[in-house]
Amino acid sequence: MIHRLEPLVVRHTHRLPTPTGPTGPMGKGDVAARQFDAALMSVGFKLSADLLAHLSALSENTVVDIAVRTLGTVREMVGDHVRHNVYFIDFPANVPDTFDFWMGCIADALADDTSRDRTKAQLDSGVVDLLTLPSYGNYRHTYAEVLAAHDELIAAAGDRMTVLWRGGDLADEITALYLALAGSPTPLGDAELDDLRMLAEHCVRGPQPGAIPVRETRAVVNQARLKVGADLLLDTVTDVLRLACALSGGDVTLQAPTRFRALSRPVRRALIAGLDTVAAAAPAKLADVAAHREAWKRLGERLHPHEYPDRPHAAEVFAVARGERTARSFDSRVEELLDAGDVTAAAELLKSAPGRLFRALDRLLRTASTRAERDAVVAAAEQVAPLVSGRVVLSVREHLHNRAAEAGKSRVFVNRHGRAWVTPDTRPTVRAPERTRLVTALDAEIRRRLPAPGHLVVDPQVLDVALPLSGRATAPGLGVLPRGSRCPVDGELLRFFVYWKQTSRSTDYDLSALTLDADYATLSWLSYTNLTDVEGEHSGDITDARDGASEFINLRLGAVRGTFVVPQVNIYSGEGFEETEESFFGFMLRDAEQRGRPFEPRTVRMKSELRGPGRVALPLAFHRGRDGRWRARWLHLYLKGHPSANRVEENRVSVATLVRGIVEHDPLTVRYLADLMAEGGTRVTSWDGGTVPDGPVTYIGLERPEGLPPGSRIITPGNLRDLIPD
Repeated sequence: MIHRLEPLVVRHTHRLPTPTGPTGPMGKGDVAARQFDAALMSVGFKLSADLLAHLSALSENTVVDIAVRTLGTVREMVGDHVRHNVYFIDFPANVPDTFDFWMGCIADALADDTSRDRTKAQLDSGVVDLLTLPSYGNYRHTYAEVLAAHDELIAAAGDRMTVLWRGGDLADEITALYLALAGSPTPLGDAELDDLRMLAEHCVRGPQPGAIPVRETRAVVNQARLKVGADLLLDTVTDVLRLACALSGGDVTLQAPTRFRALSRPVRRALIAGLDTVAAAAPAKLADVAAHREAWKRLGERLHPHEYPDRPHAAEVFAVARGERTARSFDSRVEELLDAGDVTAAAELLKSAPGRLFRALDRLLRTASTRAERDAVVAAAEQVAPLVSGRVVLSVREHLHNRAAEAGKSRVFVNRHGRAWVTPDTRPTVRAPERTRLVTALDAEIRRRLPAPGHLVVDPQVLDVALPLSGRATAPGLGVLPRGSRCPVDGELLRFFVYWKQTSRSTDYDLSALTLDADYATLSWLSYTNLTDVEGEHSGDITDARDGASEFINLRLGAVRGTFVVPQVNIYSGEGFEETEESFFGFMLRDAEQRGRPFEPRTVRMKSELRGPGRVALPLAFHRGRDGRWRARWLHLYLKGHPSANRVEENRVSVATLVRGIVEHDPLTVRYLADLMAEGGTRVTSWDGGTVPDGPVTYIGLERPEGLPPGSRIITPGNLRDLIPD
């Protein structure tokens, strides 16, 4: 079982656990290791010098076994594990005019005995359905023919090269990854929770994190603990409800209803015992039941609490859910005070729940009618700040920074699945004196909590990466950054790609790119309805993906007329992003003379899984700044869209509104924390890729560089959550 977890280590850490095995005849392992390194470089990866030397000392068979496993993992990371065909074999060359192409498809249909009569009837009616034309929407050539039609990629200095580093023993690497995910101070994304579930099953009897601060993470760990009979980690009744959801394969965040499965008697006994212990130790926690009353009722039908008369406190939980017993909630007491206009008393009460006080700060300050009340709210926040989690302190700090903007802007709401919507911001502003006082207090609190990093070395390209205050603000993949992050885009050609493979029914995804001006007005787009434009070319529409399908858009950045380019994936028909066997999006960067196949893994800069609930995916946008340079801005958004026939032409207003909301929101970034550390006296150096520090450092960058001194602490996007203070 332990070897099936090795890909998780490689994906999350870019480390290959130290391979072990017999040494071989001189030179045999060396040859195999160099062949392995060459194969990795063809897909944009490379062995570190230390790892290459270690592999070279092993036997040839051992190296080959390692290479086969690892190549499969990294090829999937970059999207090269599937065959990317294109409709137009010479893409991006010789892409026809859209109208001429459609006319050619109609001519082919009229020449085909099986489709002639149907096509004539459509022409007589004045409307032709492209999907009924035999030559439309299906590949007209094989993947091998595509490869033969394109010259080999010319290597360029700007090609991506991701280094695989030598890790420790496999068991130690698995334990370290488990501890990092389980102890994460920020919520994990769905894919990370799935990985944690696998790791927890293996690691539950070993070392455990000192704390598991995120409730849904705790539910996943408790699921593994329950399986082996270990004590459960419970301190609220809601922890038990989350665990029950995990056992039923439901939503541990409790945002979506779970259909509870039948539970075995030992499991029911364990859950009832946990409930009884929590409710007996703190009866006031019964007030939490009301927030999820219906879920508790459904769970009660599965747990049969009446069968456990020796657990009376557990029975009280379900009595509250059924309304047979009253348990007044904390929030109701706060609301009562606010309804009475007593903001000072509400702030005083909320001091007993510091996290809730921080989340209510904006409302309290807006509700306060006098300077004295506002001062009382700020004073309460200053007093309890040391008791609030670092993630919440940073979230409120970011919120206050953006509340300084002028009124009249829109508010963008994004749920945990990436579904987004926009509404006008009608809230009164937070007054400057209170906002400034709170910002100063929060900066001081964060500075106090930041560890002493010693000599801090920062890659300038990571400074505008948003702090990962939630793992749900990103998506699994390679080169993916949290929502709101910015990073430079250097290259002449920008190429988007989407791949999908349907599970059971015909599925048509459409890759499109919208160009907006500085005022977010539409200038043009590329899609199956507009195959060519000044900016670039579309590879052609594929309408069925039983064997997998790819679409591409090629853009010449120097020819783009607008300020924003927004790629999007529209579901025209068939399965949603969460229903397909596989679906992902990414982009490549190339020099104009590199040539190569439509998909070249060495040029892939980002590959992101598409697993959202909407029918239109917006992975990121590209923004040309006043300096003329292009930068990527991560979105990770999904629009609800229509059940079918979603097109870029019809959703361009919604897309522009969302892009405006994200672009005009200023997230806290790595730069913010680096500046706080510098203000605290930390030596901060900008990494230029040249001079290597002479002693251990804390390095923060998009990629780990070669040559850092032993003992250095390395922080890259894979473990950026480590920057969030407790």
